[in-house]
Amino acid sequence: MTTGAFRMSQAVDYSIFMAKDADGRSQMSLAVDGIDCAACIADIENGVMSLPGVVHARLNYSTHRLTVEWEGEGEPDALVHRLENLGYRAHPFLGRAEEAEAKRAQWLLRCLGVAGFAMMNVMLLSVSVWAGNVTDITPETRDLFHWISALIALPAAAYAGQPFFQSAWRALRTRSLNMDVPISLGVILALGMSVVETILHQEHAFFDSAVMLLFFLLAGRYLDHEARRRTRAVAGNLAALRGEMAQRLDAQGTPVLVPVQALKTDDLILVPAGERVGADGVVVRGRSAIDEALITGETLPRAVAAGDRLYAGSLNGAGSLTVRVTAGGEGTLIDDVQRLLDGALSQRTGYVRLADRVARLYAPVVHLTALLSAIGWLVLGASAHDAVMIAVAVLIITCPCALALAVPAVQVVATGRLFRAGLLINAGDMLERLASVDTVVFDKTGTLTLPEPALRLPPDADPELVALAARLALSSHHPLAAALSRYANGPAFTTVDEVAGMGVTTTLDGIELRLGSLAFCDTHLPEDFPLTATPISLRAGTRTLVIGIDQALRGDAAQIVSDLKQRGLAVHIFSGDRFGPVAAVAGALHVTDFRAEMRPADKIAELERLQAAGRRVLMVGDGLNDAPALAAATVSLSPASGVAVTQAQADAVFIGTRLAPVRAALDGARTAARLMRQNLGIAVIYNLIAVPLAVLGHVTPLVAALAMSGSSLIVTLNALRAARPGRDDAATELNALHLTPAEARP
Repeated sequence: MTTGAFRMSQAVDYSIFMAKDADGRSQMSLAVDGIDCAACIADIENGVMSLPGVVHARLNYSTHRLTVEWEGEGEPDALVHRLENLGYRAHPFLGRAEEAEAKRAQWLLRCLGVAGFAMMNVMLLSVSVWAGNVTDITPETRDLFHWISALIALPAAAYAGQPFFQSAWRALRTRSLNMDVPISLGVILALGMSVVETILHQEHAFFDSAVMLLFFLLAGRYLDHEARRRTRAVAGNLAALRGEMAQRLDAQGTPVLVPVQALKTDDLILVPAGERVGADGVVVRGRSAIDEALITGETLPRAVAAGDRLYAGSLNGAGSLTVRVTAGGEGTLIDDVQRLLDGALSQRTGYVRLADRVARLYAPVVHLTALLSAIGWLVLGASAHDAVMIAVAVLIITCPCALALAVPAVQVVATGRLFRAGLLINAGDMLERLASVDTVVFDKTGTLTLPEPALRLPPDADPELVALAARLALSSHHPLAAALSRYANGPAFTTVDEVAGMGVTTTLDGIELRLGSLAFCDTHLPEDFPLTATPISLRAGTRTLVIGIDQALRGDAAQIVSDLKQRGLAVHIFSGDRFGPVAAVAGALHVTDFRAEMRPADKIAELERLQAAGRRVLMVGDGLNDAPALAAATVSLSPASGVAVTQAQADAVFIGTRLAPVRAALDGARTAARLMRQNLGIAVIYNLIAVPLAVLGHVTPLVAALAMSGSSLIVTLNALRAARPGRDDAATELNALHLTPAEARP
C-alpha cells in the first residue's frame, strides 16, 4: 500500500456511506482496486470476514464492488485498514470509476505494445544467433547480439511486466500465492539466467522466452479487462436514472433543490414536466402522463392524478406534479432493482467456482514442481546451473497459455461469425453457457415487438380526419402523439390548448377539434378495436375517429419461436405489460406459457423456479425491469434498442429489427462449445507430455517457451474452424432475411 493511498483512505469519512437494512445491520459498499484474478475474491472475502462483527462479505468480480454487513454499528475504518493490509485500496462505491478503469485499460495496452515491440526485435536477433550457432557465427558476434537483446528485453520486461509483478508482490506481502507469482518468477529467472549466460559467453540466452511470455499473457489480460470495464461503465451508476437532484417543498411551499439521497418519507417534492421523479411517492396535486418504460417495461404512458403511485426514475410528461415521498434515499424501487442486480451478479457460477479452485491450486503446484525438479537434479549430481535452468524451464513450460487460450480463441472466432449475424457479445463465457440452454424466456415489449409504436387505423378511416389528427398531434407533448404526428402533411395549428393528461383542442373554421382520450373526446371504443392497442381519439364537430397505437411484432418473431420449439427448446414469455396485450402476443406466437404484469422480483423468482427444476435458461429482454433477470439467467440477450443498463447486463446484444440473431447464437454456441472442449483436451495433452520432459531435463527455457507458444498456436488454429460456413452461417442468415444496412444499424 502506497503512502498516497493510505492518506487518501484516512481523508475519507466512510461512516457517511453506511446504511441500515431492515434487520438493523450496518451495510456499506466499497470499490476495491488491485483485483487481478479470481484468487483475489477468496483473499478479500476471508480477510474481511475475520473482522469482529462482520456477518457477510461478498465481492462482485465484474464490478470490483465489495458489500459488507455488520451486526449493529459497523467499523468502516477497520474494514479499510484490513483491505490495506491485504494489499488492496478501497474507496466508496459511487458507480463513477469509469475514468480510473479507462486509465488502467490504456496502461495495459501500453504494456502490451511494449512487450510486442520487444518480442519482435529480440526474436529477430535470436533467429540470427540460432542460425549462426549451426554455421559460422563468432563468439564475439553472438555475445553482441545477446547484449543487444538484453538492452531491449530488460527495460521492456520491467515496464510490461508490471501488471504481474505488482499483483505477485501484493500476494507475497500477505503471505499468499496467486497465479501471477509463478509467472513473475519465471520471467525474472529467465531474464536473470540469460544475463548470467551472456556474461559466461554461453551459446543460449532466453530473453526472447521472457518477452514472448509477457506478450501472450498481457493480450489475454487486456481483453478480459476490457470486457469487464464495459460492463462496469454502464451498470455502476444505475441510480442515476432517477437524477441527482430533486425540488423539495419547504414549509412555505417553496421549492428547494436537494440531492435525491436526502429525500425522506413524507417529504413533498415538485416534479416539473419533462423531469424524472426522484423518489417513490403518491401524487398529491396535478395531472400528467408518466412514462414508466424504464421501470415496468411498459412503453405506453400512464395517465396519473391525485392518489396515483409513482416510482423513482419515471419520466413526467406534460403536467407539473406535487408528490408525497413514500420511499426515498436507498429504499426506492430503482434501488431494489440495483440490489437485485448486484445479488444476481454476485452468484457464483460453476465456471467461477472452477476458476477459484484452479487459482488456489495452480501456483503452489507449479512452484512445488519446479523446486522438486531442481532439488532432484542436485541430488542426482547435476550442477547448480543446470538445476536452476531445468527449474526455469518447468516454470515457463507450465505457463497456462494454451489453457488460457483454449476458450478465448474459440470465442474470438465465433464472435466474428455471430457479429455478421447481428450479435455483439459482451461476456466471454456466453457461448459456453448458451450451448447448454434448453429454455428460452422472452420479454414482450421491445423484444418480441418492435420498440417504435405503430398506427392501427380502422378499415374505413376518413383520410381527412387522420390528417387533422396528425396535425393536432404535432402540438401535443403526449408520447403517444409522436407516433401519430409522423403522418401529418401540414403545419401544426397555431392556437392549441392542451389539457394535461387528457388531450389537445383547437378550433378550425368554427368547428372544435379535440384529440386525446376517449373521455376527453366523448367517444367509445369500437368492438373490433385491437386488443393490444391503446386508443387515441379525435372529435371534429360531430365526426369521430378512434386510432390505435400499437407495437407490432418483429417480422420474424413467429418463425423464430417455431424454430426454437423444433430444436426442442421450451419457450416462455415474461412481461411487465398488461395481461391483454401479453395474451394477444402469446396467442399470435403459439406460446402457451406466459406471465404478465411482472415486477423485477417476480421475474427473478420465476427464473429461479425454472433453474431449480434443472432448466438452463436463456433470457431475452430490453427494459430496466429485465436487467436483474438478465443477470440471474443462465445466459441473456438484449436488443440494441434496449436501455443501456440492460445491454450492460446482457451477455450479448443483437441489432436490427429481427430475432434471427437469437437462433444464430444458439446454433453457433453448440459449434463453439465443441471446439472449446477439443482445445481444452489439446492443452491437457500438451501438459501431460511437456511437463515430464521439462522435469527430466530434456527441455531448455528456449524450447519451453517455443513449446508453450506452439501449444497456443495449435489451439488457435483449431479455433479458426469456428468460422467455417454452416447452414446458419451469419452472412447466410442476414441474406436470407434480407436485412438491409439500415435495419442492421442500432
